[in-house]
Formats: sequence, C-alpha cells, structure tokens
Amino acid sequence: MNANTPIRPAREPNPHPVENPDRIPAKRYYDKEFYELENKYLWPKVWQMACRLEEIPEVGDYMVYRNLDQSVIVIRTEENTIKAYHNHCRHRGVELVTNQGKARGGFICPFHGWRWDTEGNNTFVFSPHAYTEEALCKDDLALRSVRCETWGGCAFINLDPDASPLYESLGSFAPHMDLYKVDELKVEWWLSARVPCNWKLAMEAFMEGYHVATTHPQLLPPGSTNRPGESEWLQLPEGANRGGYWRTFGTGPMPEEVDPVDFVDGYVTAIQRLSDGMGGMIHQEEVDVAKTLRGMDLPRDPVAAADAFRRAFNDALVKYYADKGIEIADLNKIDDTGMALSVNYCFPHFFLLPVHGAASSYRIRPLGPEECLFELWSLKRYPADEVRPRPTPPEPKPHDDPQWPEIPRQDYSNLPRQQRGLHAGFEFMRLAHHCEGMISNYHRLIDGYLAGVEREKLTAAAWYASAGIDQPVHDIGF
Repeated sequence: MNANTPIRPAREPNPHPVENPDRIPAKRYYDKEFYELENKYLWPKVWQMACRLEEIPEVGDYMVYRNLDQSVIVIRTEENTIKAYHNHCRHRGVELVTNQGKARGGFICPFHGWRWDTEGNNTFVFSPHAYTEEALCKDDLALRSVRCETWGGCAFINLDPDASPLYESLGSFAPHMDLYKVDELKVEWWLSARVPCNWKLAMEAFMEGYHVATTHPQLLPPGSTNRPGESEWLQLPEGANRGGYWRTFGTGPMPEEVDPVDFVDGYVTAIQRLSDGMGGMIHQEEVDVAKTLRGMDLPRDPVAAADAFRRAFNDALVKYYADKGIEIADLNKIDDTGMALSVNYCFPHFFLLPVHGAASSYRIRPLGPEECLFELWSLKRYPADEVRPRPTPPEPKPHDDPQWPEIPRQDYSNLPRQQRGLHAGFEFMRLAHHCEGMISNYHRLIDGYLAGVEREKLTAAAWYASAGIDQPVHDIGF
C-alpha cells in the first residue's frame, strides 16, 4: 500500500453477527447498538421502494418518503421522468414539504420563503443582499439529488450515489415479477399499521409457508391438520404445481384418487377463503371465474387433477381479462418455468404477492428497535382507459384493529408475542435449512452491509436474498 492509497475508515464491530447460517441471534431484533448500525450502514446504502407511480401520476405531482431520519421528495418532473431530492431547505434545513402534493411552480420554504423549481434549482432568495456572494453559490443552493430509478410500477430511491443500478440489485425478484407484468397493477386500497416488533420480524413472517397450517388453519382443506402424526411439511412429486396441490389437499398423506366435482369445489372454497382473508391477493372476480369451471372433467390422480385444473383456470383467467381489454401474463408459462410462487421478497423491505392477475404488496419500515410501520396494498388490473383516483397515504391503524382482514390480523397477532419472547432468555432462532433459508440469506446480507463488503459481492448476494417464499439456505458469497 502506497502513501496515496485511501484507507477505509474502521467500522464499529457487529455485536451480533450470524456465525451459523441456521442460527439467528435474538439480540439482532432489539439491541440498540445493532439497530444503530443498520441505520448507519444498511439503510443509506440500499434501494428502498419509495412510492407507487400512481401516487405521482401527473407532471408536478410529488410525495414525501420518510425512513428513520431521512426525508426525500419524489416528484414527476416530466411525463416519463421521476426525480428525487433531499427534503430540506438549503438555507436552514427546514423540510420543504410534509406530505403528498402538487408543485405547480416548485417548492417554497415555509420559514423564509426561499424557492426552488421542480428541477431542484434555487429561483429566489429573500433579501439576497444580506448574504455574501460565496453563500449564494448557485450549485451549492440547488436541492441535493437522490438516486431514483423505477421498476414494477414503483419509484425506488438510494441515498448512496455509488450504489449498483436498481435492476441489478433486485436479485431474482425482478425477472420473476416481470413475468407477471406487475408494472400494470394498480392500487385498489392501501392500509398501514404500527406493529410493536422489530422490522425484520415483520419481514420474516412472510418468508416461509411453514407457519400457514398453524397460524392460518382456515386455509387448510377439510381433514388437514398440523397435529402430530397427521401432517408434514408439503413434499410434492417432481414437477407438481405446489399452489394447486396445497389449496386442494394441504397437509397429510396424498389421496389415491379424487372426485372431480369435490376437487373443483374444494379449490374454489380454498381460494375464496384466501381472497376473503387477504381482502385481495386473489381478487373476487378471479374466484368467480373459477366457479365457472365447476363440472369440468378431471383425472382422478390427485397431482394430475391439480395440474389440469390449474391450467384450465389459468386459461380461463387470461380470456376473462382479455375480454375486458386487459392483457395479463401467460400464467401457464409461469407455471411451466416453476416460478409460480405467490409470495416474493425484495431486499430489504418490500414484498409482492401475485397469484394470478391480482396481487397484494407489503412495505415495512423501522420506527425504532422494537416497532415498525407495516403497509399493505391490494393491487388489481383495470382497463387502460379507466381513470383511477390518486392513492393517498393511509393513517396507520392499530395492529390489533378488528377491521384488518383475517389473515393479516392473524399474522399481526404473532409478532408482538414473538418480540416479547425474544427477551425471555431466548438466545437464537433455529431455522429449517430447507424452507426458512430466506431468513438466513437476508440476515447474512445485512451483515455484509454492516461489514462494508464490496458492492459487487453485495449485489450478487441479492440473488439469494430477494426471491420467492420457502427458499433454502444458500451460500451468498461471503
């Protein structure tokens, strides 16, 4: 090393690293020192889903994205151009705007009236003669830009100007979701809750389907249970469609044959429960399409019946949407690729949950070491010429509000109990290597950010930490 080689500044040591891939130290979920390391070395370096593009549909529309102590303006400056700026006056730091709005001529500081146009250029200083020439340097007065890129109908921001491009950082999540044409989904409704748990616990509740049989027993077909000797983690024959089989048979031994009428009725009942329980994800109009298939002939072999019905249902849905002038994904093609996973995670805080044409979506942000903001969208497809209202940020509801749809309410009920349990002499989580590996993959990627691992390695590791539900533990490269 010569005298001109820059030395990377020493970082604070990680007090609770993941040393064994299937052991996650409990203190990572409440230790204030670890929380501050995340605030310092993780969040300023990652791509964050800042808003859906529907929130800023017209030129001049803006919204404010906040996370921790950062406040960012995201604005549509031209029909196809989205920009982002740090949300503070360059005079004395006052937030320029506080929520969603329309910047017809730009931004005006409410404190002393300084102004900026939508390109971030300073256009007015009150009593400029009171300042030195150096204090009014044009470039220095411009709003500070924030990296902003769009994908999937959303705007993402990154506070690190040297971060890898967005698409490269989305791992297998992006190409998978592209198959579903998620950029064409629109907001049906948007809710939020303050949940008394660490933000990572809220993420992990949706990274594995292992919890479904116990937390959401209403989703199990009749006769399926999670009782000892009567059920097991779902293992299917090679090439079988997981979704079609689970919704019809759930856990337990595979039947030798099925009755076609009972099969279709069971499938329709199952997706109706999921639609009602989520308030979306599978939309009611899609359930109604499934009902039209009652009476169809099916093989009596259970796996063959599940695959045959799934293909027929997919074809019927594609036709249903096409008749409404809406082009959706080739759902059978997605099935054939083995990528029909209904819950998909994007590091560090975003989910998309497409099943057929509709989807749910989650975004989770920390409010403190043991509290987070959990947002939930119901997304569906509308004809291109249908004018939709501009979505507005919801007022957070209590996590135990009885108005929550049944399935989120069940998930929310676990999280505070889990947070409290982590304090009760609990040392570390024990992860199932096969189906809870995503939890390990993303924790170890967090450790990579805290340790200052090279950007290229972090980007490569995202392939295993931004992916579908029920992933195994992977070697993420560091």
